Amino acid sequence: MLERIETFIRAHDLIDSGGEVCCLVSGGADSTCLWHALGALGYRVSALHVNHKLRGVESDVDARFCADILGAEVVELDGRGLTEAELREQRYSVARDQLRATGHTASDQVETILYRLVSRGSATGIAPSRPDGVVHPLLDVWRKETKAYCEAEGLPFRVDSSNADTKRGLIRDEILPLLRRLHPQADANILRALDLRETLPPPLAELLTSPAGSRRVDLGGGLMAVREYDRLWLEPGPVELKGEVRWGAWRIRSRTEGLKVRGWRAGDRLAGRSKKIQDVFVDAKIPRSEREAWPLVVRGDEVVAVPGIVDHPDVEYERD
Repeated sequence: MLERIETFIRAHDLIDSGGEVCCLVSGGADSTCLWHALGALGYRVSALHVNHKLRGVESDVDARFCADILGAEVVELDGRGLTEAELREQRYSVARDQLRATGHTASDQVETILYRLVSRGSATGIAPSRPDGVVHPLLDVWRKETKAYCEAEGLPFRVDSSNADTKRGLIRDEILPLLRRLHPQADANILRALDLRETLPPPLAELLTSPAGSRRVDLGGGLMAVREYDRLWLEPGPVELKGEVRWGAWRIRSRTEGLKVRGWRAGDRLAGRSKKIQDVFVDAKIPRSEREAWPLVVRGDEVVAVPGIVDHPDVEYERD
């Protein structure tokens, strides 16, 4: 199992070889396995436990366990009234100056796929790493394996009694057992839903599986991915029009503040008019294949100029 963990870490470049990593530990088998396994693999490991103070004495016992057994720093944050997602983000708000690792496993991945499939209509899962410096080295390991690892290594661990009351607990304790009755390999087969998307950025994977007919996502780096039903294309994100902006074959200039250049979006209309930009393109006989790459000059959500078609006194343009 250690070899599989190391292979996964190297494949996704999660932790520098021999580097420092802070394990976010709960005291359960998964995070205890994570803490011990990373140390056994030669990483410089520290531990941190966030006590949300949700279960009274039991929460305090978990915190003492993590401090005494795992050497964890304990941080107390009031998590009362927060959702599961908000509690997770509260944990991730701590030690942001360090690389942090969590004990999410392949079993958590299966539960996440099912939850997102039901709640969003998309079969996406947990990415190996997050942009905020959180990594998930155990995504190739099943929950039963982390428990077996702890038992083999003589590592004590805690069991969170509140897990059964969560959405993840509902999937784990009621839904997955029913699916296994349909097919004994249900968990592994659900995990395979990610096989075709594992190399895609999560926003793009979600875009491809979204039930919405029209949608766009920001891929970062000034690039947008756009899907209109069965058509998909990439375009630059909105660019502030300061001085001169190059947009494909166009050079666009303006001295007026507050203007941006971006691509066409379904439903765009000319500022102060009811006419849709789609109709502007049709009237100008612009082929549909060229419309996605055509620049629009906008103020907020209003289109003030369509270079080469609709002029504005404060906007100048040339085409190569």
